[in-house]
Amino acid sequence: MTFRAILANRATDGAVTTSVEVLDDRILNDGDVKVAVEWSNVNYKDAVAILTPRIIKSFPLVPGIDFAGTVASSRDGRFKVGDKVVATGWGLSQDHHGGYAQQASVKGDWLVKLPGSISTRDAMAIGTAGFTAMLSVLVLEHSGINPERGDILVTGASGGVGSVSIAILAELGYRVTASSGKSVEADYLKSLGASEVMDRALLSEDGPPLGADRWAGAVDAVGGKTLVNILSQTRYRGAVTTCGFVGGMELPASILPFILRGITLCGIDSVNAPQSLREVAWKRLATDLDLRKLGSMVSEVGLDEVRGVAENMLQGKVRGRTLVDVNR
Repeated sequence: MTFRAILANRATDGAVTTSVEVLDDRILNDGDVKVAVEWSNVNYKDAVAILTPRIIKSFPLVPGIDFAGTVASSRDGRFKVGDKVVATGWGLSQDHHGGYAQQASVKGDWLVKLPGSISTRDAMAIGTAGFTAMLSVLVLEHSGINPERGDILVTGASGGVGSVSIAILAELGYRVTASSGKSVEADYLKSLGASEVMDRALLSEDGPPLGADRWAGAVDAVGGKTLVNILSQTRYRGAVTTCGFVGGMELPASILPFILRGITLCGIDSVNAPQSLREVAWKRLATDLDLRKLGSMVSEVGLDEVRGVAENMLQGKVRGRTLVDVNR
């Protein structure tokens, strides 16, 4: 049986090449569950995977770190034919064929049954970015950061993690400050629930080791100097989550915010999060994310258009979430 997919290869000069191919299903990994994929999406990690040799570990490989679809066959008792499921992270697009295909075969541990209120399309509008956002909110709650504690800062606000974080936090009653380098996106960010929009440049320059205390917590998707400044301006016993490094992987920060204000810095790992945590996060997404707001975040493309989206994403030209209709 054949199916359409994006296939990534490595050229002789080391560059990653991609093309849409018709593949035989014998190429698929031997997983417990076979899924008829309906939707995927384009995350920042996807863009890096198909444009640089930094993510994919073995070639040829079908990229795509997320997918959602319907179970076609199963050797895992937890899943039956017809179940709507979602997969994010794990080894997809690294050493396991991923979501840019009409079929996938994975371990049952990598799948989560979708809550009835979330369609497969909704699931990919959420995707790794939205799942990461929900994990970040769960950490803030676990750290005792409730709406009464004060404002929450969200950086990289017009991106996938930022957009969904704003929507969730606003739905839960938090006052959100959105940091973005795109002034034209202010209305969009406020439509998601942001109360204030600030220029990201205010957080990207060198600042004092301990600044004015401004936020009770933050969801940071930028890293680098931005994260350093966030830490210096977080209030006493505040909490900051970090999940991205577009602003740099170095953290030249002072220890003062940690020992004088007792703040918490928590890394968010969405790739290897256990299934039990994934189930909690997806249940919360079903109740705490206004799915109507997803409409303003998403655009749709087919498999042939994915590479172009990836190029725009690495140039900072993509807003919100880009869905991939694998059957388009």
